[in-house]
Amino acid sequence: MPHLIKATLRALPDSKSFPFSLPLLQTLKEIRFDSPVTLFVGENGSGKSTLLEALACAADMIVVGSESTRTDQSLVPARELAKYISLSWTKHTHRGFFMRAEDFFGYSRRLNQMRNEMESDLHSIDQEYQGRSDYARGLAKMSYARELGDLQRHYGEGLDARSHGESFLAIFQSRFVPDGLYLLDEPEAPLSPIRQLALIAIIKEMIAQNGQFIIATHSPILMAFPGANIFNFEGGTIHPAHFEDLENVRLLRDFLQDPDAFLHGL
Repeated sequence: MPHLIKATLRALPDSKSFPFSLPLLQTLKEIRFDSPVTLFVGENGSGKSTLLEALACAADMIVVGSESTRTDQSLVPARELAKYISLSWTKHTHRGFFMRAEDFFGYSRRLNQMRNEMESDLHSIDQEYQGRSDYARGLAKMSYARELGDLQRHYGEGLDARSHGESFLAIFQSRFVPDGLYLLDEPEAPLSPIRQLALIAIIKEMIAQNGQFIIATHSPILMAFPGANIFNFEGGTIHPAHFEDLENVRLLRDFLQDPDAFLHGL
């Protein structure tokens, strides 16, 4: 059963500034989450990412690559919108995280920087403690070695030694805990089609451990997730949709059947 079951929008301020200027907010009153996986689909600028960010702020979630939705400066508009969102829960979980594609790249860089800094500190200790006992040098190095060991256990030899897709899946798996709520904005960005299928497999395993996912995506592969509730952001409204009726799905299917017909006039 999903943890988060409903988001309700109260009366919004009469403002022409973003995000209140988004057309979908003029008609959206409530959105329900009846499945462990909910998908937001639609064109760029339709508001799906903004709504997902606002939900993350309303739920006071941790942001991968940042401290939290309370302090992330890129989420200032979303925090304003979140003030008008009420969430209904079966059980208010504080487990899980919010993650955007850009957060992944920043988080990956930060982890690699942390590892390099700790390795440099270990080398400095070896230089500083020359002539002193192995015991004293071991004590000085202990905390750095422990943190490096934790990084290696979670992420292996280093995220920079892997492809973006492999690194993304490593971060994703390492931060998962059961009974969590996970909001993902375009997680397909660093993933090849095969890696997207791997992500689906990971999500299915997490659902078996009572995880819940709300995902904004352009990927027809992720849109095919079995049993997912799909909300199409289209024409300034949000409405339930079936996989077969989605424009991205129809376009990709038609393109693959006859790519020359699409490319001939370009």
